Amino acid sequence: MSRTAVITGGASGIGRAVARALVARGLHVTIADIRHAEKAAGDLGCAHATLDVTDASAVRDLLGAVRDEHGRLDYVFNNAGIAIGGYADELTLDHWNAAIDVNLRGVVHGVHAAYPIMVRQGFGHIVNTASLAGLTPAPMMAPYTATKHAVVGLSLALRAEAAAKGVRVSVVCPGFVDTPLLDHANPGLPPTEVGDQARRAAVRAQGRLYPVDAMARDILRGVARDQAFIVAPASARFAWRLARLSPVLASRVAGLAVRRAPWRAPW
Repeated sequence: MSRTAVITGGASGIGRAVARALVARGLHVTIADIRHAEKAAGDLGCAHATLDVTDASAVRDLLGAVRDEHGRLDYVFNNAGIAIGGYADELTLDHWNAAIDVNLRGVVHGVHAAYPIMVRQGFGHIVNTASLAGLTPAPMMAPYTATKHAVVGLSLALRAEAAAKGVRVSVVCPGFVDTPLLDHANPGLPPTEVGDQARRAAVRAQGRLYPVDAMARDILRGVARDQAFIVAPASARFAWRLARLSPVLASRVAGLAVRRAPWRAPW
């Protein structure tokens, strides 16, 4: 019986790269995304579902259907997320709510649906995508940072609880990876100065960011090793270690970046 994997936000970026790698390994993969899931799945030769992760019932139904069809649910990658950038005094509650709904509640919905299934079957691995911004101070993106810190905390708490029941939990914290995330900062929301700069910075940085396929390899290596934290590339691990060693220094460095380049997003 082949192993199964469901990947939210799987139509592009890191999710798509992970899906491609898992399909190559012979897993039954289901790409779930709010748009373009069918095309991505057609390109990769896997199953798909159009899914809004803010809809808890839809998430539950999808994971249950995969479990019923294949008799098991091995991996759930709660990867869907959006970028929210802006100075705190220019952000609206719509910016905050969008970040919370997708980046945090979307993960909660995935965990809430997957965990009971995995507990009943006695195995499974939940992989939640946070960010380097969930481990370090990241100014000019407070809603995004807050939700990613929450995903880190959720993952560590669940990991400690789940181990005794045979279920594994990891949290992925990517640094500067070449994905479309920043191209679509503040989707459907009022524009902000930082969000506009993030899009322009993403265009300028193309070709100099960490390749998404390399990030996927790092993730799957970390999953195979049952790592609590999967942090990549090396620059992200350095920033994480700095923040752990001296939170005060890391905060000062972040503040200095704002003062020296207030027009440029720190991603």
